Amino acid sequence: MSDASFSSAPQAPDQVVRASRALALGSLLGLIALGLAWELWLARTGSGLLALKVLPLLLPLAGLLRHRLYTYRWLSLLVWLYCTEGLVRATSERGMGQWLATLEVLLCLLLFVACALQVRWRLSQAKFKTLASEQAA
Repeated sequence: MSDASFSSAPQAPDQVVRASRALALGSLLGLIALGLAWELWLARTGSGLLALKVLPLLLPLAGLLRHRLYTYRWLSLLVWLYCTEGLVRATSERGMGQWLATLEVLLCLLLFVACALQVRWRLSQAKFKTLASEQAA
Protein backbone atom coordinates (compact mmCIF):
# COMPACT_ATOMS: atom_id res chain seq x y z
CA MET A 1 0.00 0.00 0.00
CA SER A 2 1.06 3.53 -0.54
CA ASP A 3 1.75 6.09 2.16
CA ALA A 4 -1.21 8.18 0.93
CA SER A 5 -3.73 5.55 2.04
CA PHE A 6 -2.30 5.59 5.56
CA SER A 7 -2.20 9.37 5.85
CA SER A 8 -5.98 9.73 5.52
CA ALA A 9 -6.80 7.11 8.19
CA PRO A 10 -6.28 9.19 11.39
CA GLN A 11 -9.10 11.60 10.48
CA ALA A 12 -11.89 9.04 10.90
CA PRO A 13 -10.91 7.81 14.39
CA ASP A 14 -11.12 11.32 15.76
CA GLN A 15 -14.82 11.48 14.94
CA VAL A 16 -15.55 8.04 16.37
CA VAL A 17 -13.50 8.70 19.50
CA ARG A 18 -15.19 12.06 20.07
CA ALA A 19 -18.69 10.67 19.49
CA SER A 20 -18.21 7.65 21.75
CA ARG A 21 -16.59 9.81 24.42
CA ALA A 22 -19.48 12.26 24.31
CA LEU A 23 -21.98 9.40 24.54
CA ALA A 24 -20.07 7.86 27.45
CA LEU A 25 -19.84 11.15 29.34
CA GLY A 26 -23.47 12.01 28.66
CA SER A 27 -24.82 8.65 29.76
CA LEU A 28 -22.56 8.59 32.84
CA LEU A 29 -23.70 12.06 33.89
CA GLY A 30 -27.26 10.98 33.15
CA LEU A 31 -26.87 7.97 35.44
CA ILE A 32 -25.48 10.15 38.21
CA ALA A 33 -28.29 12.70 37.87
CA LEU A 34 -30.92 9.95 37.65
CA GLY A 35 -29.58 8.17 40.72
CA LEU A 36 -29.61 11.33 42.79
CA ALA A 37 -33.00 12.55 41.60
CA TRP A 38 -34.55 9.11 41.96
CA GLU A 39 -33.47 8.51 45.53
CA LEU A 40 -33.75 12.08 46.83
CA TRP A 41 -36.85 13.51 45.11
CA LEU A 42 -38.72 11.49 42.49
CA ALA A 43 -39.39 8.10 44.11
CA ARG A 44 -37.82 8.04 47.55
CA THR A 45 -37.46 4.62 49.11
CA GLY A 46 -36.32 5.66 52.56
CA SER A 47 -34.08 8.22 54.16
CA GLY A 48 -32.18 8.92 50.95
CA LEU A 49 -29.15 6.81 51.81
CA LEU A 50 -29.57 4.90 48.56
CA ALA A 51 -28.37 8.04 46.80
CA LEU A 52 -24.88 7.00 47.90
CA LYS A 53 -24.99 4.39 45.15
CA VAL A 54 -23.90 7.08 42.68
CA LEU A 55 -20.55 7.63 44.43
CA PRO A 56 -18.75 4.89 42.43
CA LEU A 57 -19.97 6.58 39.25
CA LEU A 58 -18.03 9.73 40.15
CA LEU A 59 -14.69 7.89 40.02
CA PRO A 60 -14.51 7.34 36.23
CA LEU A 61 -15.29 10.98 35.36
CA ALA A 62 -11.65 12.06 35.59
CA GLY A 63 -10.47 9.12 33.48
CA LEU A 64 -13.05 9.76 30.80
CA LEU A 65 -12.11 13.43 30.64
CA ARG A 66 -8.44 12.45 30.26
CA HIS A 67 -9.16 9.84 27.53
CA ARG A 68 -7.80 6.95 29.58
CA LEU A 69 -8.53 3.68 27.84
CA TYR A 70 -8.25 1.72 31.08
CA THR A 71 -11.15 3.74 32.54
CA TYR A 72 -13.39 2.83 29.62
CA ARG A 73 -12.51 -0.82 30.14
CA TRP A 74 -13.39 -1.06 33.83
CA LEU A 75 -16.39 1.24 33.49
CA SER A 76 -17.84 -1.15 30.92
CA LEU A 77 -17.80 -3.78 33.68
CA LEU A 78 -19.01 -1.53 36.50
CA VAL A 79 -22.04 -0.40 34.55
CA TRP A 80 -23.54 -3.91 34.67
CA LEU A 81 -24.09 -3.57 38.43
CA TYR A 82 -26.32 -0.57 37.79
CA CYS A 83 -28.01 -2.33 34.89
CA THR A 84 -28.80 -5.27 37.18
CA GLU A 85 -30.26 -2.93 39.78
CA GLY A 86 -32.38 -1.28 37.10
CA LEU A 87 -33.65 -4.60 35.80
CA VAL A 88 -34.57 -5.81 39.27
CA ARG A 89 -36.35 -2.58 40.14
CA ALA A 90 -38.08 -2.37 36.76
CA THR A 91 -39.64 -5.77 37.34
CA SER A 92 -40.42 -5.37 41.03
CA GLU A 93 -41.59 -1.76 41.41
CA ARG A 94 -44.66 -0.03 40.05
CA GLY A 95 -45.41 3.51 38.98
CA MET A 96 -42.66 6.10 38.82
CA GLY A 97 -40.01 3.71 40.18
CA GLN A 98 -40.59 1.33 37.29
CA TRP A 99 -40.14 4.10 34.70
CA LEU A 100 -37.00 5.38 36.40
CA ALA A 101 -35.55 1.87 36.51
CA THR A 102 -36.24 1.42 32.80
CA LEU A 103 -34.45 4.71 32.11
CA GLU A 104 -31.52 3.49 34.22
CA VAL A 105 -31.26 0.33 32.13
CA LEU A 106 -31.30 2.33 28.90
CA LEU A 107 -28.59 4.69 30.16
CA CYS A 108 -26.50 1.71 31.23
CA LEU A 109 -26.81 0.13 27.80
CA LEU A 110 -25.79 3.39 26.13
CA LEU A 111 -22.80 3.70 28.45
CA PHE A 112 -21.70 0.14 27.75
CA VAL A 113 -21.98 0.59 23.99
CA ALA A 114 -20.00 3.85 24.15
CA CYS A 115 -17.26 2.25 26.26
CA ALA A 116 -17.06 -0.84 24.05
CA LEU A 117 -16.92 1.28 20.90
CA GLN A 118 -14.19 3.49 22.39
CA VAL A 119 -12.05 0.53 23.44
CA ARG A 120 -12.47 -1.45 20.22
CA TRP A 121 -11.88 1.53 17.96
CA ARG A 122 -8.80 2.77 19.76
CA LEU A 123 -7.26 -0.71 19.93
CA SER A 124 -7.92 -1.31 16.24
CA GLN A 125 -6.39 2.07 15.36
CA ALA A 126 -3.31 1.28 17.45
CA LYS A 127 -2.97 -2.01 15.62
CA PHE A 128 -3.45 -0.22 12.30
CA LYS A 129 -0.73 2.30 13.14
CA THR A 130 1.63 -0.48 14.19
CA LEU A 131 1.10 -2.30 10.91
CA ALA A 132 1.54 0.92 8.97
CA SER A 133 4.82 1.72 10.69
CA GLU A 134 6.07 -1.84 10.11
CA GLN A 135 5.24 -1.63 6.42
CA ALA A 136 6.91 1.76 6.13
CA ALA A 137 10.12 0.43 7.67
